[in-house]
Amino acid sequence: MMVRDRFDYTGSISDSWKTQMLINIVKIRYGDAPVFLDVSSVITSYELLASANVGGSFTSNPNTAGASAGVTAAMANRPTVTYTPLSGEKFARSLMSPIPPLSVLNLIQSGYPVDYVFRLCVQSINGIENRRAGAVVAHPADPQFYPLIEKMKNVQNSGAMGMRIKPVDKKEAVVFVFHGKEGPQTQAESAEVRRILGLNPKSREFKVSYGLVAEKNQEIALLTRSMLQIINNLASYMEVPEEDVKAGRVNPTLREEVAGQTIEPLLQVKVSSEKPDEAFVEVPYRNHWFYIDDRDLRSKKLFSFLMFVFTLVETEDKTPPPVVTIPTR
Repeated sequence: MMVRDRFDYTGSISDSWKTQMLINIVKIRYGDAPVFLDVSSVITSYELLASANVGGSFTSNPNTAGASAGVTAAMANRPTVTYTPLSGEKFARSLMSPIPPLSVLNLIQSGYPVDYVFRLCVQSINGIENRRAGAVVAHPADPQFYPLIEKMKNVQNSGAMGMRIKPVDKKEAVVFVFHGKEGPQTQAESAEVRRILGLNPKSREFKVSYGLVAEKNQEIALLTRSMLQIINNLASYMEVPEEDVKAGRVNPTLREEVAGQTIEPLLQVKVSSEKPDEAFVEVPYRNHWFYIDDRDLRSKKLFSFLMFVFTLVETEDKTPPPVVTIPTR
């Protein structure tokens, strides 16, 4: 019973988390306010109910006399779920605080592709801007951005790129490292990465800091995004009904092009007037269904990664947990 319930509750919480994330992406696109609820605790109490009865009748006629007996039992499951809305300081920490550069680099060190991570989590690197979705219009990325992250991905795939923490100016700092063992192709691409970023071509180690512009040519400045910026940017990719665009309820979806080629969206959220048959996650909103196709593996992975990134901006919560008293039955 415990094993079954654990998997059932895990599945239910996971599904509700996905639904909550998608509906907030849709709401932000429409200019609506996002609302997040945390599941603080799930406590289950079990109650076993049993009863027995015995009856009989006796008459002078033995053919009509009789007796009866019965036993009934039932198991009751009474869950107590506690929800905590994100608001005030916790809302600011979770949604408006930029992701620390160390967390972004840890994602890359863990094996996530650098182009994947930077497109989602980084607004600029040494002043080179990523695509940005504002409240009114979406701004395309700088022409150098996509070639830069593509070359960085190739260097990463060769195993010639990493990070470590070492003392810099008497303080511990994150250092981005280009390894010494590089083939000719990797050497050329790592040299091009240095050139685009304006780094010292002879150095292999570069201090990583948070900011828009590096102070010197041995520093990489990352301007990371907050979770709210990430969601806002992903919302700008989603499909919307044409009638809503014509009515002025929502801005049209803008497709980004670089050198005549359309850049594939990070996340494809589709729209339908009817409930979709095969959806990874789906939500109803304004008489339409918004969903991620279960056959769209790229979007499914990005959406799952998005929810994982959400945990990177969580900081220690000093609020005491709720106290729940479970009666014994």
